[in-house]
Amino acid sequence: MTIGSKLAWDDTVLPFQLDASDMRGRVARLDGVLDGILKQHDYPPQVEALVAEMALLTALIGQTINLRWKLSLQVQSKGAVRMIATDYYAPKEDGVPAQIRAYASYDAERLTDEPPFAQVGEGYFAILIDQGKGTAPYQGITPLDGTSLAQCAQAYFAQSEQLPTRFALSFGRSSTADEPEHWRAGGIMIQHMPKASPFVATSQGEGEILRAADLIDGEQEENWNRINILLDTVEDMELIGPRVSATDLLVRLFHEEQPRVYDAQAVRFGCTCSEDRVRQSLSIYSAKDIEKMTTDEGRVTADCQFCGAHYDLDPETLGFEAKKDAP
Repeated sequence: MTIGSKLAWDDTVLPFQLDASDMRGRVARLDGVLDGILKQHDYPPQVEALVAEMALLTALIGQTINLRWKLSLQVQSKGAVRMIATDYYAPKEDGVPAQIRAYASYDAERLTDEPPFAQVGEGYFAILIDQGKGTAPYQGITPLDGTSLAQCAQAYFAQSEQLPTRFALSFGRSSTADEPEHWRAGGIMIQHMPKASPFVATSQGEGEILRAADLIDGEQEENWNRINILLDTVEDMELIGPRVSATDLLVRLFHEEQPRVYDAQAVRFGCTCSEDRVRQSLSIYSAKDIEKMTTDEGRVTADCQFCGAHYDLDPETLGFEAKKDAP
């Protein structure tokens, strides 16, 4: 494996279409992105695994949306891992990478030796889409269900979007002779084309969660079942790579389905926090509120949960009653 061939498909999302079965999908490989996300925190292994899975889902889902600004995924739970949050920022222009950031909040004393998803308790999985100024943000929520975050995402698409969706993911620590151990992830997202009819969406009982099989029948169901059988043959090392390119993997899995690939989208770790944004978030507070936030040293401090950036501000320059202009 040469460095050049590795970089050709690492930290990219490759869109594709299966013309013979009316499916679309994405192949994602994350390497440096996960390093950028996870090195900001000293997470326990179970939490690292959940953040890696969530970041991979975010890369796959974010690339499917005609996005002008930001896609966010969130898990809120009553378990040891209380929250996982990710953001995907669309490229501002062609040829520029998309940006991903992520973090988790957890109770270390409640973590167990059980698998990562067991650290997540009762709660919900949410997708939020913000197209920027002048638009109303969209939010869809579904209960946490299944045995993985990927299954929660599948349930979300069936429940909220009426789109049969399947994820096959692999992630973990990887090591080679020429580099230290680090996290690496790869996955495939398959989705029925949006024209799939939500004809059974109203037939479910109250409290029941829709599945992909509830949304299709006839030839659509046959195609969906066939594609899932083919996807079941994928191996973890094929998903993660790096020796198998994304295009070779698609040919191996779906060569009879007439796969068609489009331009790959590069993704990078990136954070949009800044001192200006911190000041803007504090601009709604009065001088009395700002005083309560001020430390014994006479400063107002803020830390970014995503990238660890630390901001140290003069309280007299904050809030709508600021006495001094910001430097």
